[in-house]
Amino acid sequence: MHTASPAQRKVTRPRADALRNRERIVTAAREMFVEHGPDVPLDEIARRAGVGNATVYRNFPDRDALVREVVCSVMDRTARAAESALTESGDAFEALERFVHTAADERISALCPMISTTFDQHHPDLQAARVRVEELIAGIMERARVAGQLRSDVGVGDLMVAVAQLSRPPAGTECLGVDRFVHRHLQLFLDGLRAPARSFLPGTAATLEELRQC
Repeated sequence: MHTASPAQRKVTRPRADALRNRERIVTAAREMFVEHGPDVPLDEIARRAGVGNATVYRNFPDRDALVREVVCSVMDRTARAAESALTESGDAFEALERFVHTAADERISALCPMISTTFDQHHPDLQAARVRVEELIAGIMERARVAGQLRSDVGVGDLMVAVAQLSRPPAGTECLGVDRFVHRHLQLFLDGLRAPARSFLPGTAATLEELRQC
């Protein structure tokens, strides 16, 4: 059996510490971007993460890089939540519900607009994360529709708009004060997606292409 030498152990340990520091920075940045917007001082993020300013800049050379990492990590977690639900139960509508509630917990509605208005939305990392989520949700919705669980007159764009609107606090209200209503209202919306439909929807289903042009 091969035993790592002291020199080898010294090499791996800092790498694990560096990974934990990076994760703490991303977590702190997500919280502060949601609370204060994309212009929050990076030294405040470092303070909340419990690391030095140099550690932040060593991992993320500029604000754009940090915002991209935060948004990509949020998209990745929401996608994994949906995939996990689908794997565990095989129920497409349950996977859809898991995605919606996880997206709300991650504050995806507060983070994603920062990309479209302030930062490079065409960065390959962002595009890859966006495509993964969109394709996953489109696939889950189609699977639920074929199974007779999802009404036929809604699209992925409808879902994205509703999640963004329902998980964002109304103007003039405190964010923490309305948190307790978010999942309640999202579940009401999800129940309205179930087939058979009990109403007629005006207009046509919103597409992702239309949302990108807004």
